[in-house]
Amino acid sequence: MSSLPTPTKAGGIPSEPGNPQSPDGLQAGLKNRHLSMIAIGGVIGAGLFVGSSSGIAAAGPAILLSYALVGAMVVLVMRMLGEMAAARPTSGSFSAYADQALGRWAGFSIGWLYWFFWVVVLAVEATAGAKILEGWVPAVPQWAWALIVMVVLTATNLVSVASYGEFEFWFAGIKVVAIGAFVVIGLLAVFGILPGSDNPGAGFAHLTDAGGFFPEGPGAILTGVLMVVFSFMGSEIVTLAAGESADPQRAVSKATNSVIWRIGVFYLGSIFIVLTLLPWNDPSIVKDGSYVASLNSIGIPHAGQVMNVIVLTAVLSCLNSGLYTASRMAFSLGRRGDAPQAFARTNARGVPQAAILASVLFGFVAVFFNYKWPDTVFAFLLNSSGAVALFVWLVICFTQLRMRGIILRETPEKLVVRMWLFPYLTWATIAMISFVLVYMLTDDAGREQVLLSLLVAAIVVGIALVRDARERRVKGGAETYDKAGV
Repeated sequence: MSSLPTPTKAGGIPSEPGNPQSPDGLQAGLKNRHLSMIAIGGVIGAGLFVGSSSGIAAAGPAILLSYALVGAMVVLVMRMLGEMAAARPTSGSFSAYADQALGRWAGFSIGWLYWFFWVVVLAVEATAGAKILEGWVPAVPQWAWALIVMVVLTATNLVSVASYGEFEFWFAGIKVVAIGAFVVIGLLAVFGILPGSDNPGAGFAHLTDAGGFFPEGPGAILTGVLMVVFSFMGSEIVTLAAGESADPQRAVSKATNSVIWRIGVFYLGSIFIVLTLLPWNDPSIVKDGSYVASLNSIGIPHAGQVMNVIVLTAVLSCLNSGLYTASRMAFSLGRRGDAPQAFARTNARGVPQAAILASVLFGFVAVFFNYKWPDTVFAFLLNSSGAVALFVWLVICFTQLRMRGIILRETPEKLVVRMWLFPYLTWATIAMISFVLVYMLTDDAGREQVLLSLLVAAIVVGIALVRDARERRVKGGAETYDKAGV
């Protein structure tokens, strides 16, 4: 009597009762509620809370158009990525798709650049969180808080993917509730119907009463684009996380279809409330931050501390997701032979332990650079990763142009999410992203970011091309050796 075969998931990896595995060999421990909050929280970064005031000061009410333009660009990029991720869910996401569609050099290059971006973000967010915590408990030095935060979140990522998902569920939940409450309470105050509010309830008058809707001219919209574009980075995390869920296709489809309202409510909605509660040139917006200034105008007591709690949550969420994202990209690179093989191994809990530790180690080093040489070494790391988000979006666009045909040939039934007006909107998005990159060269801060990011990208691409050429020579030599009959 023959024995029954071991049940497997796609990819031939045995599945154990109570411990399902994804096709990559990772544990499929993320639940639908985890993925829903990861998708929502991915578009709410700390940059929205702390960076919006500078954009408002630069463009006035027209910053809404800046957010709308970048938001539209992100929606289109996410639609393209969703098309590929729903058909072929994997922990490597766009890096793995670039490998298949554009060549191994592309997957290698964008994968390592994306990893580099997130490990630098780890240092930025750890330092930001440490500053808030030091303000609450001055007895503990800032560097110690940064260390504590990094160690705690590393531990949660090492335990299991479910623990990462649970932490992110609550972090994202706090952000969502905070912004939702801010929008509702703000609207009531805008129309003067919030009980006990200190705000005069001017309706929409503040959108035009301080120099009009374009107080700094229409060109300020593009300046605003440069200032807000990087606060959207993180939307793509859900496509990496979906590979560790029981039903990745459903998760990706749901996240892709909901990205429009998420950006509309959380970005455009909350910034709209700020601009209607206060004149755009109110000094408190820059002095206290846009959200704190708005809460103060309503008469919310202890607005600064309330916002510090929310910002700290956003920072911890970004740290948590950044470590997860960097480690999964390193894991995927290891599986494809583009990183040390140790990165591709998982422990008994389905966690890529070596990939996590390597990522957090670089994060610790970057934190040290931030404290020791903030204006030299760390500034270089920051600027040289600054334009990577735009590079990633460009690669997603070019990859989708090729992947559509590959999916239609090989698994047409899996094309459940489709890019709108293909290929016209894909090319339009490429033009939009390219325009932003070129326009950054006209801005002093943007120019340095683009040039240094291009330098690092050129080095990584160069390494990838050299590796490919060497492997082809080795392969060609082996084939010649075989044909000679030796």
